Amino acid sequence: MSGRVANTRMRYFTIDEDRAAGLTGFVDAAHKWKLPGIRNCPVCKSTWSAGFAYPCVDLTPVAALADFEKARPEPIEEYERLCELVRPLLPPGALLEPGTTFGPLVGRGQGRFGQLVSPYPWWLLARREALVKIQAEGLRGLEGCHTEVRFRQRNSPELLELQILPMGRLHRDCLPHHQPPCSRCGRGRTPLPDDLLVDATTIQRDLDLFRLEDFSTVIVCTERFADACQRLGLDGVAFKPLPSKKSR
Repeated sequence: MSGRVANTRMRYFTIDEDRAAGLTGFVDAAHKWKLPGIRNCPVCKSTWSAGFAYPCVDLTPVAALADFEKARPEPIEEYERLCELVRPLLPPGALLEPGTTFGPLVGRGQGRFGQLVSPYPWWLLARREALVKIQAEGLRGLEGCHTEVRFRQRNSPELLELQILPMGRLHRDCLPHHQPPCSRCGRGRTPLPDDLLVDATTIQRDLDLFRLEDFSTVIVCTERFADACQRLGLDGVAFKPLPSKKSR
């Protein structure tokens, strides 16, 4: 795990794969169920999807389960209809957007993994024994979900995916070209900046791990989470300080 965090005054960090660790593991998988994207929004004319992920949410109680098995764009009315079918199953604080996924990761894995695994910036997985250690530290909002990732190797790891709820938004000071989202489909029209600044006033719940509401691919943790991982010697990811500022 690269980067020491114990002495920094920053409170928040982004999490990414530690490319300097020399680990060879990779995961080729997708979540079992998903909401469709939106096709040709009637206002902004965009076809798009992004997506939060709720790997602990089981959609089997939904009658029209086949409607959630294939990634595809749909008219916004159909997307909204499907949202209402899954909304009662969501955990408190969950948000939906086109392309939101549910259920376990299904696919294959191979190679040598660290204790924490971030195959993509918007996923965070952990070996079962690593997650047990982190949870024993009393950190908040850490829920591990089983995966259906198959390995063809000896001593294959048992990987759990962390269900990461949305919270917090970027500060306007790091978004000089900010544009409001589409009034109909909600599509953001502002690209993710290179230098992030989180708006501290939008972080209003006691979570030590979360993803940004306005940029769902960005996973953020508190200093408590980063310190615990460092103290426990959990490798596989790198922590980058994320400055914060209160909006006026």
